[in-house]
Amino acid sequence: MMTKSTILFADKAPKLIMLDLDGTLVDSVPDLTVAVDQMLSAVGKPTAGDAKIRTWVGNGAHALVARALSDAMDYPKDLQESVEYQQAYQLFLDYYEASNGVTACTYPGVKEALARWRQKGIKLAVVTNKPMQFTTPLIEGVGIAHFFDFVSGGDSLPKRKPEPDQLLDIMAKAGVSAEDSLMVGDSSNDIDAAHAAGVSALAVPYGYNHGRPVEECNPDQVVESLDRFHH
Repeated sequence: MMTKSTILFADKAPKLIMLDLDGTLVDSVPDLTVAVDQMLSAVGKPTAGDAKIRTWVGNGAHALVARALSDAMDYPKDLQESVEYQQAYQLFLDYYEASNGVTACTYPGVKEALARWRQKGIKLAVVTNKPMQFTTPLIEGVGIAHFFDFVSGGDSLPKRKPEPDQLLDIMAKAGVSAEDSLMVGDSSNDIDAAHAAGVSALAVPYGYNHGRPVEECNPDQVVESLDRFHH
């Protein structure tokens, strides 16, 4: 795997590290697959399976359900206004509440990196498009909730990634400037949000980027695992 030559924060550590959740900290697709496929079966559609769902994750629960119903990344803009969609979305929420965190686990190097950054006094935040009702139980269930000073979910603000609002909100709460902040993620949503907020973007290559190599999204640096980022 080729990595970019830029070394972020070579001379000093960031004061704030914001991290995406699904595909960056935690592999949650197995749990999402259970819920999505149960929902599809309940509405009389063929199940999708892990491989497809892995490419659909990243834009929040609303987009995931719409993609599942359409069996495609792109879906009609008015789909989310339909009765079928509203029923399917509620079914998904119910099923995912039961499956969330059952098989999910942190990626290698995640807990080690979080512990090291915490020990150094770096402020840490989760910035995810996952609704808060699933974010909090998930980070608690995989044993990483205690590392974080801030948690921002997909329904915490009116706009979510790739818009910069969540990042700007966390930086304001932390009292840390953009130049001292870092966004870590696995997809274009994370990198675009970082650049829109004026923040450096560190990417990991193992997550969910809609089937595209994350290097194509122009992160500032790529690391194989979070514990390879030596700060």
